[in-house]
Amino acid sequence: MRAKAEIESTETHDKIVVTEIPYGVNKADLVKYIADLANEHKIEGVANVNDESGRQGMRIVVDCKRDANANVLLNKLFKMTALQSSFSVNNIALVKGRPRLLNLKECVKYFVEHRHDVTIRRTKYDLKKAQERAHILEGLIIAVNNIDEVVHIIRNSKTPSDAQRNLEQRFNLDELQSKAIVDMRLSQLTGLRVDQLHQEYDDLMKLIADLEEILNNPERCKQVMKDELQEVKEKYGDVRRTEIIPFDHEFNAEDFYPDDPVVITISHMGYIKRTHLDEFHEQSRGGMGSKAARHRDNDFAEYIYPATMHNTLLFFTQKGRCYWQKCYEIPEGDKNSKGRAIQNMLNIEPDDAINAVLRIKNFNDDEFLKTHYVMFATKQGIIKKTRLDQYRNVRAAGVRAININEGDEVVGVRLTNGHNEILLANRNGRAVRFDENDVRTMGRVSTGVIGMRLDGGDDEVVGMVCVNDPQTETIMVVSENGYGKRSEVEDYRKTARGAKGVKTLAITEKTGRLVAIKVVTDENDLMIINKSGVLIRLKVADVRVMGRATQGVRLINLAKKNDTIASVCKVMSSQEEDVEEAEVLNDEEQNNPENPETLENLDKTQE
Repeated sequence: MRAKAEIESTETHDKIVVTEIPYGVNKADLVKYIADLANEHKIEGVANVNDESGRQGMRIVVDCKRDANANVLLNKLFKMTALQSSFSVNNIALVKGRPRLLNLKECVKYFVEHRHDVTIRRTKYDLKKAQERAHILEGLIIAVNNIDEVVHIIRNSKTPSDAQRNLEQRFNLDELQSKAIVDMRLSQLTGLRVDQLHQEYDDLMKLIADLEEILNNPERCKQVMKDELQEVKEKYGDVRRTEIIPFDHEFNAEDFYPDDPVVITISHMGYIKRTHLDEFHEQSRGGMGSKAARHRDNDFAEYIYPATMHNTLLFFTQKGRCYWQKCYEIPEGDKNSKGRAIQNMLNIEPDDAINAVLRIKNFNDDEFLKTHYVMFATKQGIIKKTRLDQYRNVRAAGVRAININEGDEVVGVRLTNGHNEILLANRNGRAVRFDENDVRTMGRVSTGVIGMRLDGGDDEVVGMVCVNDPQTETIMVVSENGYGKRSEVEDYRKTARGAKGVKTLAITEKTGRLVAIKVVTDENDLMIINKSGVLIRLKVADVRVMGRATQGVRLINLAKKNDTIASVCKVMSSQEEDVEEAEVLNDEEQNNPENPETLENLDKTQE
């Protein structure tokens, strides 16, 4: 039994309004229990709970916190409180005089048998009474038709008994008929009463025929049973007070959300939201873009990641901690909304921040977890590889994902299959390419090894990508002033890890320093957002492949002075979004763990 509840939306937050609760549930205890769960943080998202019941009826109001998902919260209340209660049924009934425990089908079966027995016994009784009355009427009709002779016989008889015997002998009657004639009143001899006797007899003969048909025809008997039950329904039935709906014993929140593609956005000041991918429309290369989000002063969208609603998201912080969250639990917002403070969702330390995310389609696939790895890169050029199953059980407070040296921080996290190639790029426009097997598998709390040697000064690693198929994939690099280009993977000669790398972008005053590196194909789109909140989505195919050491072409026109690129993300082309997402993910997760199983993390830019 589940309470009847509705979600009411206001300008500031949503409300869950409960108007009916299951039978036997105490309202006051229910309200107190919900408040206790909220105070103990066993249910997140409850701001307040009040009992506003009155003459109009029951009304329990649960105020949701700002940007909390009211649908998910309501189903958590169903699961954890008496808003949803179960009642057991013990169907013990007497069957042929003996008690038996019956299931639903047996209950219906024996009830039908009982109704059949009642119908037959009642019909036999009614038939017997009708036949007895018809027998009497036959005698009365004989008397009425021979009234003069009947009166003569009665007047010449000494006693009523003699009159009965004389009538029996004269008209061949039995005792019941003769007694009914003797007891007949004179008023029955009028013409009207005579007609009534004949009409009653005719009706009885029809009734007898009908009752005999019920007894002799099983289908007619069943129809009588149906008609009687229908009469009971019409007389006593009313509208259901409970609604029957499909129910799964274990609530699965994913059932409430289609597995649609979305974009996760995290701002520089720590606000997070998810937005449907369709809200970001393609534009031509070099366009001005569109306004992406409203932020506080000095805030901007720093990281954007593609995902789908059913993905499990692993959040990695600059200090090397890992947190776990389902994508549908992230508050929804359009591309212009600010989002929700990520500290209200994850127990992140005040001086820490999210700067990398992985999405995992199925966290229950043991084989997948044991054959795939999490590859880390830090801004000081350190790289580390750990098996994915080490991050399967993440606590609410998070777990240590990598040991970070003082002054260092995580800038990139990728999911690999153990046979990928790794590319690291730094701010000065250099990139190093090496085989993943050059990095040995380490424990979850280890530090890692040197992946790229930096140029010194303020140089640092800006991103890391995994290459699966050098023949079809290209390397996309983007500079802080909106310039970018694509180059063949083979243009980057393979070296051992720890090298300084080769030039990947000609850094000039016009281009600015490097801010992002991505591995892309012609089927991808590129989403670029700058610090002023303007976003552009363009086709990767519109950017031609060119030499490794060139400065590239303009991808986005920065209208404001001193504006720079804040984040870069690749997504599937809008022309491919009609393909069933489940099939796309299933095919690609086996062949390319970075696309789409890995969220393209947005590399951190200059503050």
